Amino acid sequence: MSKTTSDIVAKLWNLCNILKDDGVTYHQYVTELTYLLFLKMARETGTEDQLPADHRWADLEARAAPDRLEFYKILLIHLGSHGSLLVQEIFANASSFIKKPATLSTLVAEIDKIDWYSVHREDLGDLYEGLLEKNANEKKSGAGQYFTPRVLIDSMVAVMKPTLADVIQDPAAGTGGFLIAANHYLRTHHEFDGLTEAQQRKYRNGTFYGMEHVQDTHRLALMNLMLHGIDGGIRYGDTLSPEGEALPKATLILTNPPFGTKKGGGLPSRTDFTYPTSNKQFAFLQHIYRGLKPGGRAAVVLPDNVLFESNVGTDIRRDLMDKCNLHTILRLPTGIFYAQGVKTNVLFFTRGEKDKGNTKAVWVYDLRANMPQFGKRTQLTREHFTEFEAAYGDDPLGGAQRQDTGEQGRFRKFSREQIAERGDSLDISWLKDDDATDAAVLPEPTFLAREAMGELEGALEELRGILEELGEETEEVEA
Repeated sequence: MSKTTSDIVAKLWNLCNILKDDGVTYHQYVTELTYLLFLKMARETGTEDQLPADHRWADLEARAAPDRLEFYKILLIHLGSHGSLLVQEIFANASSFIKKPATLSTLVAEIDKIDWYSVHREDLGDLYEGLLEKNANEKKSGAGQYFTPRVLIDSMVAVMKPTLADVIQDPAAGTGGFLIAANHYLRTHHEFDGLTEAQQRKYRNGTFYGMEHVQDTHRLALMNLMLHGIDGGIRYGDTLSPEGEALPKATLILTNPPFGTKKGGGLPSRTDFTYPTSNKQFAFLQHIYRGLKPGGRAAVVLPDNVLFESNVGTDIRRDLMDKCNLHTILRLPTGIFYAQGVKTNVLFFTRGEKDKGNTKAVWVYDLRANMPQFGKRTQLTREHFTEFEAAYGDDPLGGAQRQDTGEQGRFRKFSREQIAERGDSLDISWLKDDDATDAAVLPEPTFLAREAMGELEGALEELRGILEELGEETEEVEA
């Protein structure tokens, strides 16, 4: 990001102080800013024909300060059902959190003061991404759950090597980070000026797909994609409902699905899963390997319990290893997500041409043992993934020459038979970690204890969901 762009991000973020005085939260602030920025960007980029006449930036600006807030609230409702499809999606069910007319007038004046001519058209996406990242890093906003560290995304994209022939999907799209990183990779590695008009149209409209079930996050994703030159792509809906079945089959899936249990402990409403479960990560994992075309590949961030949980967890792991070649697991460091204690991994796999016996061996790269505790003081950087990317090799399907570094190294190979001997647990560690209790190739009693803990955690999540639902019902009765 250029200095000019980062300066503008800082200015826009500082405007949240104006809104805080009006009782607007951080997450509401970014949503509010998205409405205003869309109007302003349409003016600056000459795309105001998407907006109906009399409902544009100049019309908002022209109103007398005391009347501006009332006009703005009417404008938001009008844009939810008028203008281009993108406009209607971004402004769907839109409403303003601003209470004081002076607050809106200050925001409009400050946005207008910014020297937009200093920002290149292609840098507008970086500007918006910077704003989303600031919001994710602000713990009070609660947005961290929708934001995967960009350096991790970039590393996953780098080893997956997207191509122009790919149909790329993120079934838990958040603000669109994976799709935008894939877009950036493709634009960096191909000469787009040489593409035919038909190829460019296919790229804009038939390459990127996703789904997001939180409406405010969905509108942020659409804005993000638009500023990066991608038309739509992310649908508003629940992947674990029949809506998810409508997503087109993909040749590349990149995602970080939500963790935990479905609210109230109910099962997904989809009926095409072989193993129904209220556990979101296991449900999403089934969607992902079922949603790949034969030969299609995936890189997915998942928590540790996916690797060791018993019962339906074991069934889903076996199904995954049958239908796909689960060739690589990257054990991630702790502290890189908004919930500091969450232990996560990236699973890399390729859908087989047949549905049986596709996984012959799994390579595990341990980037967790003897790593710093990441957080505000120690930032995760792309350099932390350099050795992993080199060990992974140049073949996105994990078939390149690899070297087993043995008990003292970070990269080791385990045959399907060795994994079967471990009860099909994939929670494999061997390096002695001075700051952790992970043991080298754990004995069977420890596996059983971990599985029991996994089940207990699942039951607790389910109980939390039921209590949350009861709380919401109580609030409704009281209201």
